[in-house]
Amino acid sequence: MSLRKKKLPQQPVSAVIDSLAHDGRGIARVDGKIVFIVNALPGEQVEFIYTDSRRDYAEGKAVAWMEPAPQRAEPLCEYYGVCGGCSFQHVADAAQIEFKQDLLREQFGRIGKLTIHEIWPALIGPHWGYRAKARLGVKYVPKKAKVLVGFRERGQPFLADIGVCKVLQPIVGENLPGLAGMIERLSIREQIPQIEMAVGEDGCVLAFRVLVWPTGEDIELMRAFAAENGVQICLQPKGPDTITPLPGEQARMLSYALPEFGLRLQFKPAMFTQVNYAINRQMISRAVAALELTPEDRVLDLFCGLGNFTLPLATRAGSVVGVEVDQPLLEHAWANARLNNIANVAFHAADLTRDVSGAAWSQQRFTKILLDPSRAGAAEILHNFRHWRPERVVYVSCNPATLARDAAILVNELGYTLVKAGVMDMFPQTAHVESIALFVK
Repeated sequence: MSLRKKKLPQQPVSAVIDSLAHDGRGIARVDGKIVFIVNALPGEQVEFIYTDSRRDYAEGKAVAWMEPAPQRAEPLCEYYGVCGGCSFQHVADAAQIEFKQDLLREQFGRIGKLTIHEIWPALIGPHWGYRAKARLGVKYVPKKAKVLVGFRERGQPFLADIGVCKVLQPIVGENLPGLAGMIERLSIREQIPQIEMAVGEDGCVLAFRVLVWPTGEDIELMRAFAAENGVQICLQPKGPDTITPLPGEQARMLSYALPEFGLRLQFKPAMFTQVNYAINRQMISRAVAALELTPEDRVLDLFCGLGNFTLPLATRAGSVVGVEVDQPLLEHAWANARLNNIANVAFHAADLTRDVSGAAWSQQRFTKILLDPSRAGAAEILHNFRHWRPERVVYVSCNPATLARDAAILVNELGYTLVKAGVMDMFPQTAHVESIALFVK
């Protein structure tokens, strides 16, 4: 006998929002059960409708606000609430920062059992038109006889039908209808599932994932669109390493500058780079300053990528070692070092989730360490700090939960002091929290 899913209440329900979840939803308690409510802020009395109900929690969407919070703002984008690309447009800009700082404190206290005694002033940049990297979905919808390009609907697997994206760099975000219209004319319009968007400070590349190779007419339509709109279109028949320009064209290398350090870093469209150039520059400046580098310092940059931190560090320190698991990224890091005439760096390939103590580079000593891991954090590599014995550690994180966990290891097991921590608004209009922390022996 099959189990039927319990029918959800159809009438709006009243609730008072107690706090925010890590994803930006309001948290309320109704009939003894926690409910996560979209578009609701702490202190608000709202009416919401249930969208899901589980044994331990429920989900809902606010439909009316009897007592709106002072932090509430009118969303700038007409597609907000339908498109899932943003989740914080209903929050005023300054309040977004406050909520993210509160979340960082809460995660450190609850997960790390640590108190942040000094909060760094938040790093803030442009709130709109900032996003330089994105993976855009593409879907031809026969019933609408049109192509959709953009992000998925909030909480749904379908692409949102939008005409503009205000967080993407304008060269793409303001031209989604033109891009979709060009794809509609292609014979392979149903064989393009996504577009990898990469904008450098000197150009834009759109890499089309193609399940079948385009016809000659398709290629000419793409070429004409690219020329008219100042972008380069590339084709990706398989994995990211298969991205290639249209026939007869040269691959465009993108780049961004770090003026404070006299550097310019190049990258290919599919390579990982920070999505917000303004925040990236401030973040690097803060990290380098916090390490208090001298020409006598030997610095270790873990999860170094294409050298985003490594090369700026090398302009201040005696020598820097960068370590990264992705070999193509490492090769590009070497290329960026040569491009900028940086000779006091060395790069090594290693999986930092495994034991690296036997590697020659790992047997050295380092006076300072910077690490910028993925969302999974860096717990596995921290035991090596007993051998490396760095005096100062800067930890850059895209996940405050794993940062808090790893901070507890650094403080309670390795004897470091948490000096300060703070947020960096890398993804305005979303609940994503990028943070940075300084530890001193």
